[in-house]
Amino acid sequence: MSFSPVSARSQHGMALLVSLVFLLLLTLIGISSMQNATLQEKMAGSVTLRNQSFQAAEAALRIGESAVQLETYSLPVCSGTSQCAPPGESSTITGAGFNSTSGVTWIAAGGGFYGVQNIGTTLNAVNVPSNTSATLYRVTAVGIAGNSRSVVESIYAKY
Repeated sequence: MSFSPVSARSQHGMALLVSLVFLLLLTLIGISSMQNATLQEKMAGSVTLRNQSFQAAEAALRIGESAVQLETYSLPVCSGTSQCAPPGESSTITGAGFNSTSGVTWIAAGGGFYGVQNIGTTLNAVNVPSNTSATLYRVTAVGIAGNSRSVVESIYAKY
């Protein structure tokens, strides 16, 4: 079989063109893979920060509940609707201290902050002996890690 000079000449450059098309496809696949890896790394970092902030809030909550459990712990009953409501500043708090609007003193503990409110007394609370009054404390804890914030809350009945 012999090739004529015309058909050989028409093939010149075709291999280069096919190679460049394949190189372009491989480049697009590589760029897409790098963007996907970067996105997954950002998501993993976000999940890590969320977990750290939740753990800090949980630790601060347990420390706050331990403080309320002490025999010597007492706090005056909150007065008014704004001071008995869950503290609104928990979504913006960045440090320990007293908040005059909610009447909550925020205490740094466990990598986060906790605040306690005495929300009054009740009769026959859950897990309290019958006909025994219990003082109810709301313990609110905030954990911050990076740009992630977690807020957890519990009601503690002390009798």
